[in-house]
Amino acid sequence: MATSTSSSSLMFQVQKREAELIAPAKPTPREVKLLSDIDDQEGLRFQIPVIQFYRYNETMAGKDPVEVIRKALAKTLVFYYPFAGRLREGPGRKLMVDCTGEGVLFIEAHADVTLQQFGDSLQPPFPGLDHLLYNLPNSDGVLNSPLLLIQVTRLKCGGFILALRLNHTMSDAAGLVQFMSAVGEIARGMEEPSIPPVWRRELLNARNPPKVTCTHREYEQVPDSKGTIIPLDDMAHRSFFFGPAEISAIRRLIPAQQQRQCSNFEILTACLWRCRTIALQPDSDEEVRILCIVNARGKFNPPLPAGYYGNAFAFPVAVTTAGKLCGNPLGYALELVRKAKGDVSEEYMHSLADLMVTKGRPHFTVVRSYLVSDVTRAGFGDVDFGWGKPVYGGPAKGGVGAIPGVASFYIPFRNSKGEEGLVIPVCLPSQAMDRFVRELDTILNHHLQPPPKSPLVLSSL
Repeated sequence: MATSTSSSSLMFQVQKREAELIAPAKPTPREVKLLSDIDDQEGLRFQIPVIQFYRYNETMAGKDPVEVIRKALAKTLVFYYPFAGRLREGPGRKLMVDCTGEGVLFIEAHADVTLQQFGDSLQPPFPGLDHLLYNLPNSDGVLNSPLLLIQVTRLKCGGFILALRLNHTMSDAAGLVQFMSAVGEIARGMEEPSIPPVWRRELLNARNPPKVTCTHREYEQVPDSKGTIIPLDDMAHRSFFFGPAEISAIRRLIPAQQQRQCSNFEILTACLWRCRTIALQPDSDEEVRILCIVNARGKFNPPLPAGYYGNAFAFPVAVTTAGKLCGNPLGYALELVRKAKGDVSEEYMHSLADLMVTKGRPHFTVVRSYLVSDVTRAGFGDVDFGWGKPVYGGPAKGGVGAIPGVASFYIPFRNSKGEEGLVIPVCLPSQAMDRFVRELDTILNHHLQPPPKSPLVLSSL
């Protein structure tokens, strides 16, 4: 069975100092920098939360993580000075950074809890998240607001939690980890980041004249005629662990020929999409969609520069009817997922930028859509501020975005038995969550066997 957890009963107090603005440690250029035509689409105009848990480290005895990170942040912002600015909107909804040097929000906090009290399973949803990443009133606007909020919370055991909130138009997961790693390097004594940041957002701008050459069904404007957008109230948040045993159980539902061609990401995505659709019970003739986030950095020739920290991904989509998805064997969903992922190319990205400019920067389709993002290779688990690697590092919750419940992340995770695998947060209405759990258990309990001895290959992205 894919073990799941719902909200923990752990209760603790967090004392916060007043939020402050951390400006770059030295003067930085005062200029206006345009975002790319991929960055400023409607579906990225929101704040994305990330959380990192760190153990006490004897070699850092006497050092305060709050002070170390605060100083390193100011120094890092000299190199990443656009983060210290504010977003403005120009004609045609074009977003740009006014590099004012005002700074990023920083909150110092202390919690009367130890890392051990969070238990073996540090995974979303986290207890007390609203206190570990405090939403300062009026700070989370997309325009004219700080682009980053960072809260460092000391724990009773000497460990600490670093939580942050990023305006997603500025960076994707890879870009954010590049920035966090730079803060880590400078916290550990380096004078400058090992990978210099590269702006170059014009590389992902629309062509002149724009020409949409690919099919982008992920941006179709679908009317929600039957009220199927997931409601905000009565949402259940749970995480599910998939280790070698769970992955091989799902693989047994796939014909051998298909198995050889497919990554675990593709097989897991097909399974979750099908289970989730069954749980939501749409009419059989209604269209349902799966959107897979695909990192396009390596799709360009030449590839995007190593230090590029903007959004460089697409949401390729597979579309079918609920009846076909739920009525066919899992191999049907799998082929749809594989084909969608294969659509992304350099031309696809240029076509996507052109579509943004010609169609007014639309939001991706959310009606009866499920979006999955694999962050196993993003590197959250390697960010080191001097205390070593985090016990958990990555997205703070699933279902984020302008529309709740649409997105799930695939996060690398080691469970309490020491098994390497993925933890996947899922957000659904309570009754649908019950049906989702039953459907998933049926699949896994019928096919669960001892895990293979070979290592788990998590992703082909």
